[in-house]
Amino acid sequence: MEVIQVLHMNNGEGETSYAKNSNIQRKIISATNSTLKEAILNIMCNNNKNMPESIGIADLGCSSGPNTLIVVSEIIDIIDETSRNSGISFPELKISLNDLPGNDFNDVFRSLPSFFDKVKEEKGAENCYIVGVPGSFYGRLFPQKSMHFVHSSSSLHWLSQVPLGLGTNNAMSSLNKGKLYISHTSPSDVINAYVSQFQNDFSTFLRSRSPEIVPGGRMLLSLMGRSSIDPTIEDGCYYQWELLANALSNLVSKGLVEKEKIDSFNAPYYAPCPEEVKIAVANEGSFIIDHIETFEIEWEASVSSNLSNEKILSSTGQQVATTIRAVVESMVENHFGNEIMNDLFSVYGDLVDDYIYKKRAVYVNLVVSLKRKE
Repeated sequence: MEVIQVLHMNNGEGETSYAKNSNIQRKIISATNSTLKEAILNIMCNNNKNMPESIGIADLGCSSGPNTLIVVSEIIDIIDETSRNSGISFPELKISLNDLPGNDFNDVFRSLPSFFDKVKEEKGAENCYIVGVPGSFYGRLFPQKSMHFVHSSSSLHWLSQVPLGLGTNNAMSSLNKGKLYISHTSPSDVINAYVSQFQNDFSTFLRSRSPEIVPGGRMLLSLMGRSSIDPTIEDGCYYQWELLANALSNLVSKGLVEKEKIDSFNAPYYAPCPEEVKIAVANEGSFIIDHIETFEIEWEASVSSNLSNEKILSSTGQQVATTIRAVVESMVENHFGNEIMNDLFSVYGDLVDDYIYKKRAVYVNLVVSLKRKE
């Protein structure tokens, strides 16, 4: 699976679009506001140096829809307040919004004129520049020492590729029979392949950012994670993939999906624990971890309070399923075909309903604040 070609959130404004099903990502962003403010203040008042006249900011995995400019807005508010309190001019802001080429950048660009008008009206700031940067963050994106702050939310759990050896054309591809991700039944070779792919990818990410960020610059990364060193622990989103595999197996019994199709699909995804992130950061060597923590958000938090009439009538499980669909449909459809998507996520919603009735279902989010070494 070529992740860079097939992974993107559902575009548009329809009922299964990411724009209408990204409430949980918004709540994750809100939960990291205090850490965001601390990082920005450290940049502006770095060791009592003068505030930079021009600040480079990047948001990696920006997606599209109502969440895209939330972090940018928060950063501008923090910088504006700090500038006013310090009695200095609002600095020039060079903001880069990055995502894979399949992202709906047209939607992002259409939202910019009204955003600029609001910034000018509320802050009096005219020296704010925003550009779109399509490409994988598992590689260089920006010129040397051009960034003071790099942010990424709900993105780095996506790997650059299916773990080596588990792709559809490899000998190990069917080792994880009946599963889409790490499971209690997964052989150790499958688990080790996922762990290795994450370490390689996260190290590549750090090496790519290292020359781009000025000495003393900051990164704030939040991604799906887990609380335990055990990769099969349920709070690592393991069960969301398990239920999706069960939904596909249900369609196999109905003759809608070939069993071999499930056996040959492995998600390019990994939810790390804090220890794994610490190992990657220490091995790469360019950054210092300022802060690292995990926090929980219940699956039901993905249900928005701003629902259409159609959604109000659907169950919590179906609403959670639509949220997951908005994120994973592009890659699932690429492997299994478009014609089963409605049936698949309907069955998936029923399974989610049953699961959250029996258990407290949570996402664990991992938040890491890093400083570029001087």
